[in-house]
Amino acid sequence: MEVPPEKPVTEIRDQWIRKFLAHLATDRGASVYTQRNYTQALTGFFRWHWDERKAPPVWEKLQRDDFRSYLRFAGRSQLSRATVQLRFSALRTFYKFLMRHGVVENLPIKNLALPKLEKRLPRFLTKPQMEDLLAAPARLLETQKQKKGAGRPISAQVCLRDVAVLETIYSCGLRISELCGLRAEDIDWSEQLMRVRGKGKKERLVPVGAPALKAIENYWDVLKRPPAGLNPVFLADTKKPAPLAPVQLSRRFKKYLSLAGLDPNLTPHKLRHSYATHLLDAGADLRSVQELLGHAHLITTQVYTHVTTERLKKAYDAAHPRA
Repeated sequence: MEVPPEKPVTEIRDQWIRKFLAHLATDRGASVYTQRNYTQALTGFFRWHWDERKAPPVWEKLQRDDFRSYLRFAGRSQLSRATVQLRFSALRTFYKFLMRHGVVENLPIKNLALPKLEKRLPRFLTKPQMEDLLAAPARLLETQKQKKGAGRPISAQVCLRDVAVLETIYSCGLRISELCGLRAEDIDWSEQLMRVRGKGKKERLVPVGAPALKAIENYWDVLKRPPAGLNPVFLADTKKPAPLAPVQLSRRFKKYLSLAGLDPNLTPHKLRHSYATHLLDAGADLRSVQELLGHAHLITTQVYTHVTTERLKKAYDAAHPRA
């Protein structure tokens, strides 16, 4: 017997949703963010169906009109275009999973006319801004040394870790989940390479710059036990061997943005945008950047060419006498 929609997500006992989410977590190695988004999308549809039809969805019996009705509901709910796209993408992936398990024979969700996404260029930091941000942890430590009176001291170890974190993200163009999942054995010091586990358990090798390696070395030098083997490269704190968590990284990142005089609402992912943009500005080809970022499709990487093209246009308009 299914539970009513007002119950918490964890109590929804649709067996196929449960199996699919378990598949995401184990077989596909999806990030916590992907798991969260897919959970919200599927349970959101489940609840809508219960409210509208007074019964749980029977996946093999649903028709395209059912999903058209859900699309109209999403429009009335004033969900953003990106959210609607994400929910239907999750439903499509879920149905493909059901097809592989012989539950359904086709995709009733196929060829629905979804609202088009607004084109938004990724935000990034300029090279001088990037330099200011990379210097922020050391500046914070120096400020702390000069500070008098009460206040929680900031350890040199934490600041050295944060320098290494920022240098590594920018040097390798990593996603935050990829950085937090780095292990000591993933670093090839002699070849200046790093093994990165990306989305869907896909691995790639990326070059890592000398400044980032030096920053990691400086950080490890102050640890009682430098990481080795499967130990995380970046530790959450000074006492436990637990890896740095994305939420902790984001919190520290905001502090350094403010200290560098930058917008504190920027996310750590903007360092990845900056990495890609700076590579293309310097003449790197698009295919290479795609591989470095771990993008499955070239179209995902092409958004960065729009960034560089827009800047070229502005430079042309500002400088050319016949623009």
